[in-house]
Amino acid sequence: MTAPDEQIVDALRASLKENMRLQQENQRLSESSAEPIAIVSMACRYAGGIRNPEDLWRVVNDGTDVYTSFPENRGWDLEGIYHPDPDNPGTTYVREGAFLHDANLFDAGLFGISPLEALAMEPQQRQLLEICWEALERAGIDPHSVRGADIGVYAGLVHQDYAPDLSGLEGYLSLERALGSAGGIASGRVAYTLGLEGPAVTVDTMCSSTLVAVHVATQALRRGECAMALAGGATVMSTPGGFIGFARQRALAFDGRCKSYGAAADGSSWAEGAGVVLLERLSDARRNGHRVLAVIRGSALNQDGASNGLTAPNGPAQRRVIRKALENAGLTTADIDMVEGHGTGTVLGDPIEAQALIATYGQDRPEGRPLWLGSVKSVIGHTQSGSGVAGLINAVQALRHGVMPATRHVDAPNPQVDWSAGAVELLTEARAWPELGRPRRAGVSSFGASGTNAHMILEQAPEEPAAESPSGPALDGVVPLVLSAATAASLTGQAERLGSFVEASGTVALADVAAALVTGRASLAQRAVVVTDSPEEALAGLGALARGEDVRGVVVGGGVRSGGDGKVVLVFPGQGSPWVGMGRELLECSEVFAARVGECAVALERWVDWSLVDVLRGDCPVEFFEREDVRQPASFAVMVGLAAVWESVGVVADAVVGHSGGEVAAACVSGALSLEDAVRVVAVRSKTISGVLSGRGGMASVGLSEEEAVARLQQWDGRVEIGAVNSPSSV
Repeated sequence: MTAPDEQIVDALRASLKENMRLQQENQRLSESSAEPIAIVSMACRYAGGIRNPEDLWRVVNDGTDVYTSFPENRGWDLEGIYHPDPDNPGTTYVREGAFLHDANLFDAGLFGISPLEALAMEPQQRQLLEICWEALERAGIDPHSVRGADIGVYAGLVHQDYAPDLSGLEGYLSLERALGSAGGIASGRVAYTLGLEGPAVTVDTMCSSTLVAVHVATQALRRGECAMALAGGATVMSTPGGFIGFARQRALAFDGRCKSYGAAADGSSWAEGAGVVLLERLSDARRNGHRVLAVIRGSALNQDGASNGLTAPNGPAQRRVIRKALENAGLTTADIDMVEGHGTGTVLGDPIEAQALIATYGQDRPEGRPLWLGSVKSVIGHTQSGSGVAGLINAVQALRHGVMPATRHVDAPNPQVDWSAGAVELLTEARAWPELGRPRRAGVSSFGASGTNAHMILEQAPEEPAAESPSGPALDGVVPLVLSAATAASLTGQAERLGSFVEASGTVALADVAAALVTGRASLAQRAVVVTDSPEEALAGLGALARGEDVRGVVVGGGVRSGGDGKVVLVFPGQGSPWVGMGRELLECSEVFAARVGECAVALERWVDWSLVDVLRGDCPVEFFEREDVRQPASFAVMVGLAAVWESVGVVADAVVGHSGGEVAAACVSGALSLEDAVRVVAVRSKTISGVLSGRGGMASVGLSEEEAVARLQQWDGRVEIGAVNSPSSV
């Protein structure tokens, strides 16, 4: 070929390579845009003492009534606010709602927020902070560990009516007061407080706000704008304005209950609550080892447009958003078993929504498999901006438990709906999810008075890959339940909640609970440890801790928050610490411990005529173990082995101290003595003590006063604090 021909060939090759690269990139982008989003954690608070998703599921299944009279701690005119006549100005004909009566409580110290700043913050922001913290911990993520992480925050928020009395403090809190009730600051405050560096977005589309927030978060995850996302929202009514305004329109149920899709539906029911989900791409969740609660297959948003009224629902728009969500998920109407509906119980809204569901999901279904319809609002009320995420959490729980929960207060299906036009039936009672040889699937609807509609398709979590068998037996016997909190009062609260969990869980192994407490939760300043070997003993210890009682097996004290400036000191004990078989389980389940003990055994061989490993396993006569020249080398090996285990999980000592034989272990771990020299000292010393080398050995020590010992330590590192030195020669 001539030179021009070679240039043409090279250009064609380069073009083909570029085309292949573009095809691969397009395929990657296409797959990423359709990748399912995993829900890896959820947290919530709703009326009736609902503090978590498990509480919500219990209340929904039991049909518990969560309604109460108006709250007495918000300065409302409880006497003058009620009047039975809807036309009476400035009053409401409703006496009850579903409230967060403790919305005034906030653990400001946990987040490093001053009491004055907390006063200026509206309660919805406080609720968001606390449930976002809880969602991370429920995923096994220490909230302190996410600072600087690529995690987004998407918050749905409507009310901004909080106006605290800050008389005399305007000069100090002018900025805080301005931001305290600003909707846009809600997501930013969560990101700022936790140090998250993904997008922070606040959404207000009224009733659909939180489901819209979840949708936006899933899109951001698929586009790679963040690696994880917290999405949800909160509603706390600081004033009774919502009750008064909607009463004039007769839009509230007279008995305060949502009768979703029922013939007796006579209006909505205002409620409060907060909920959040932690989201991650499914592939990332699997790679990171996070438990997947459910999967978001697809979702869609649209707008009512020019309907018959600014806030009136639009049936055709609702049908379109459902079809778009199904298309986004790559599914058909027959693939969906249940819909968690918007279901506010209004005379206008319910019939329009039901007819849209019948026109979509009710068509082309297999014989005998109707779409089942319900709404969590019939139980916990209309939580306004928090309602979308409430429906989402309820649907996830239904998928996980294989039960479609009942919709309450339905006397008969709404007669304004032609239920015969399609296969849609109300969940007037709970139903077991049918076994169909495929994952369970549910739709979730949320329609805003703004005209913004959201629909989401959820799918049962895929089966987790089989976990590898552990290298040793499961831990049992005595375990430490470690709790921490920012304040002493919060610590007792943690004890009470953990006790309730242990009591309710029944089958959860205490060792698993203990592991979760120390690996997936933040370490805070106030600490407590409940040492237990049975659920009964755990409950007794946690109960005593919650009541502030001092009992055996419960230790309480101050600590240093993880990530702080505190130093780590390892203390190695002397006599009285060993027992028969003390290394058996660690030798079997910890490769690090077994390797370090193996090194000790090799170094010890020239000094003893017995097997260190046999002694630690307890494979020797009890009388043999009572010999001091056996016990001390065995204790030494355990101490240096445990130090290696701690170091392998990131706990590196800044200082070491020991007593008696523990002095030698401390010297070895610090590097002052080699393992070989330390083993020699321990072996010869123990033989001297036991009389094996009687008359041929000797020991010497240098005594220091307490003041001299402290001075030596302060020279080494001024940040080490010693309360008392009981054995000066062991420093």
